[in-house]
Amino acid sequence: MRVLRLAEVIEKTGLARSTIYKYADLGRFPRPISLGGKSVGWIDSEIHEWLQEKQVERDMRHEAPRGWSL
Repeated sequence: MRVLRLAEVIEKTGLARSTIYKYADLGRFPRPISLGGKSVGWIDSEIHEWLQEKQVERDMRHEAPRGWSL
């Protein structure tokens, strides 16, 4: 299991710090885990799964075509 720090989560998702915490509070993003003291991190596999869900939502919404067509 790999733990991501905030900077890595921002880089991986493209979300701002405030958006990450807002979405987590709303239950729309994985919640961080406590690493001790004031340190927190996110489970990499949970972030990856969240991104995959966003991709599926996009594809279902726009019925993305498979492959290239001319």
